[in-house]
Amino acid sequence: MSERTHHAHEVVVIGGGVIGMNIAFRLAKEGREVALVEPHQLGMGASYGNAGTISDYATIPVGTPNVLRNLPSLFLDRSSPLSVRYRTLPSLMPWLLDFARQSLPAQAEANAKSIGSLLKNASGMWQEMADELGASQHLHKRGCLYLYESHKAFAAAKYDERLRRQNGVEVEAISAAQVRELEPNLSPFEGGAHYFANATSIDDPGKVMEIFAENLRALGVTIYQTRAHAINSDDTPVDVLCDDVVLRASKVVISAGAYSKPLAKSAGEAVRLDTERGYHIEFDMAELPISRPVCSSKRGFYASPMRGRLRFAGLVELGGLTLPAAQHRIKTLELGARAMFPELGEPSRTWFGFRPSMPDSIPVIRPTKKNPNVIMAFGHGHIGITLAPATAAAVSALLRSNSVSAFN
Repeated sequence: MSERTHHAHEVVVIGGGVIGMNIAFRLAKEGREVALVEPHQLGMGASYGNAGTISDYATIPVGTPNVLRNLPSLFLDRSSPLSVRYRTLPSLMPWLLDFARQSLPAQAEANAKSIGSLLKNASGMWQEMADELGASQHLHKRGCLYLYESHKAFAAAKYDERLRRQNGVEVEAISAAQVRELEPNLSPFEGGAHYFANATSIDDPGKVMEIFAENLRALGVTIYQTRAHAINSDDTPVDVLCDDVVLRASKVVISAGAYSKPLAKSAGEAVRLDTERGYHIEFDMAELPISRPVCSSKRGFYASPMRGRLRFAGLVELGGLTLPAAQHRIKTLELGARAMFPELGEPSRTWFGFRPSMPDSIPVIRPTKKNPNVIMAFGHGHIGITLAPATAAAVSALLRSNSVSAFN
């Protein structure tokens, strides 16, 4: 440690994804002196590779009774929306057992209620944030469709519809014919859809992340392009040990997404965080075949219209941080994309990245038990971009009060 340079800051935020950047932005706007630690280009992980949806309707956890019933077949089917890299099964077992427990009916409904309380006004908060950033031109309120391709799947979706309504989500159940009126270029199907008419989406997540980074620099946030390895939280100020520097801070925020688990452990917290490996493929095109995000519930991914391209993003693959991308998962995305839009050409590009996942789908937003000056803000799964402004507001409140959040 003596060979490392030492620097002192009021607040150190670890992680330069959309969660960390939102937190750093909000705290700097409040007048705090902030440093941000990120070894890679800001915002270019899962914050770039997502479907671009502000999913304030996404109250349903990944684990539900329906998923639990179908878990064996999902895991055995290489083309299913949910898969496991078998080499990682031994290390995944504690997470999977907890996931199974969280998928039981009473627990799934309790989790949906907790997620729903976090999602309230997510779109409104994003609009306010985008206005502050100068990025509002990238937000569009055009709604979102969840497709259920068969009559059986559409009937089974009554459970999800009820759960969403219970948690304040406005959802309209519409027929396949009504879907075709909204999106006539979709391939024909028999079931129906859930239509979220007020949903907001982002037409270029990567560009919005670039705008975030520009704003952070303009606000005077110090950015360290290095990796944080551990946190020494025995005393205050707290030391953050990085590759080539030790950062000493009055307050530290762990918001490193899928990389947060060892940092939390060094700060005295054993959290059941694991990694969902996400994929996307893109097709460049001048004219887009759809005007709003469309999620195929059968295939587990979104078709998202973006600036000059159509992106297909999603799938859940449990498999840790070290294994390479599974090429058959990219092929699964491509085959599913062509099933929805048979006239597609060759993909223009592909992407692979990591989402931080909790067994109950509820992010961890609270101080560590060992030291209230270390705040954890990670585990957002599929709703990280959606909950970023809300998480920043919660972290700001925690830093002011050192009170304990109700979330995990």
